Amino acid sequence: MSDKLKVAVLGGTGMVGQRFISILNNHPWFEVTTVAASPRSAGRTYEEAVQGRWKMDDPIPDSVRNLVIKDVTDVKTVSEDVDFVLSAVNMSKDEIKHIEEEYAKAETPVVSNNSAHRWTPDVPMIIPEINPEHMDVIEFQKKRLGTTKGFIAVKPNCSIQSYTPALTAWKEYEPYEVVATTYQAISGAGKNFDEWPEMVGNVIPFISGEEEKSEKEPLRIWGSIVNGEIVPATDVKITCQCIRIPVLYGHTAAAFVKFKKNPTKEELIEKLEKFSGLPQKLQLPSAPSQFIRYMQEDNRPQITLDVNYENGMGVSIGRLREDTIYDWKFVGLSHNTLRGAAGGAVECAELLKASGYINQK
Repeated sequence: MSDKLKVAVLGGTGMVGQRFISILNNHPWFEVTTVAASPRSAGRTYEEAVQGRWKMDDPIPDSVRNLVIKDVTDVKTVSEDVDFVLSAVNMSKDEIKHIEEEYAKAETPVVSNNSAHRWTPDVPMIIPEINPEHMDVIEFQKKRLGTTKGFIAVKPNCSIQSYTPALTAWKEYEPYEVVATTYQAISGAGKNFDEWPEMVGNVIPFISGEEEKSEKEPLRIWGSIVNGEIVPATDVKITCQCIRIPVLYGHTAAAFVKFKKNPTKEELIEKLEKFSGLPQKLQLPSAPSQFIRYMQEDNRPQITLDVNYENGMGVSIGRLREDTIYDWKFVGLSHNTLRGAAGGAVECAELLKASGYINQK
């Protein structure tokens, strides 16, 4: 019998759900044993449900091809045979909040890609390399939910991954004002070019709700736990614009930063290249060996060349230079469905397992 933890993917037929299933194929710690989706998909095999809609480059893993999809709203049935769930359900925010709490109350840990619980005060929103200490709030959440094992943890928005790690690496120089513009791939909307042909050769200067997430979520990641709740940081101001561009994968950010201290370019680059976190120390399966790299070339990072750095789990920074209005400016790149979505959630689950929060039932 396998000693791997058994996982259910909630919303397994959508793009992020498919990415979860692709990533977890042959994962050393986790095994997908259940896929749950909407009632209209329930009862069909996974292969039947995603026929003509499979968006990954790799084929459907044989291990899930013939799994019969369960109804995601049947919490008891889905929960009884798994150790935890990865959530990518496509519902309204209120419905997601409710159903994720129901899974947690059924003593099934939830690691979610969704935004519904990102501002629930006792739910940790984690980039594993940056704020693993926020896992400590889970004990307060369990008391609120009345659970022993069940809880919810979430990962942040995909767009902030291309600039927040750099700002974190530079924390000792006290960045206090940031202007960022993100140029975001269409897969961030769960689509490809066949489904969104109007994006070919086009730019759309609006992504609903994205700018508020991009400005506020880094502050929560940099926050601290006070009286059982995560209180966002207040010493940094961020303003952001978010633009949809015609690429399939990869979110690029152009950022301008003011610091209270006066670092040199060499010091800033050194901080990027030496930045490391608990996932690297623990050698988690999904953790990049080098989280952030700095690229010296004037024309890097580029999506076509660099989006898959460290299997899509690393962040590439380039074009660091002094600015005439702000102190420094730079360009960042991250893979939006790997580091920014499913991969980041899987790494979060690995961190929770390694820290004793997720284990076999």
